[in-house]
Amino acid sequence: MRHQGSILIVDDDPQIREVVRFAIGREGFRVSEAGNGRDAIEAFGRERPDLVILDILMPEMDGTDVCREIRRNSTVPIIFLSSKDDEVDRILGLELGGDDYVTKPFSPRELVARVRAVLRRRVPSATPVKLDDGARRIVHGRLSLDLDRYEATWDGREIVLTVTEFGLLRTLVGFPGKVYTRDELMDGGYAGDTVVSGRTIDSHVRRLRQKFAAAGGEPIETVHGLGYKVGPCV
Repeated sequence: MRHQGSILIVDDDPQIREVVRFAIGREGFRVSEAGNGRDAIEAFGRERPDLVILDILMPEMDGTDVCREIRRNSTVPIIFLSSKDDEVDRILGLELGGDDYVTKPFSPRELVARVRAVLRRRVPSATPVKLDDGARRIVHGRLSLDLDRYEATWDGREIVLTVTEFGLLRTLVGFPGKVYTRDELMDGGYAGDTVVSGRTIDSHVRRLRQKFAAAGGEPIETVHGLGYKVGPCV
């Protein structure tokens, strides 16, 4: 079977790890594991996985702290696992930099589908607005998206984005000025495989705005009652 990528599974319950390992492994992914937060940080640095499946409630260091630590230097996709089903917890996880959220008990097949959907977001599909020196890059005013490196810059200053954030921004920049509904942004950011609430999309957009505001930019505009668009970026 062709190697599909590497996944780090982080959960203090060995039975959960076994279920996930079996489901992920039989799909061709290489799997590594950690049973607590501190071991997860060590394993992440050692393995450099393509995606992390991360439990929230763990000893030593909980999943939210692990996510914060990973996000210091990496935009690797993170899917949270949690026994909680409160929307506040979901939004908190996503605002910390998570790309998706699965509630226990979960279907292994659903989890595999979520993994594939998140990883697919790394492959842009729309035509770039402008090609810069042959590179697959969208340039719109002071905003630039490198589609091959999955990097965003504002006035030449790099803005570190998660996979989902990049997917949402890439969708908006594909047609500057077009107003995108939350459903359309859901399709762009989640590859049509995951249904999330409008509040989740709002949460991602809020994080995008915070990151660009820190660099002096405001690329995303709200169209009240409809959705979001990218402005002139001048």
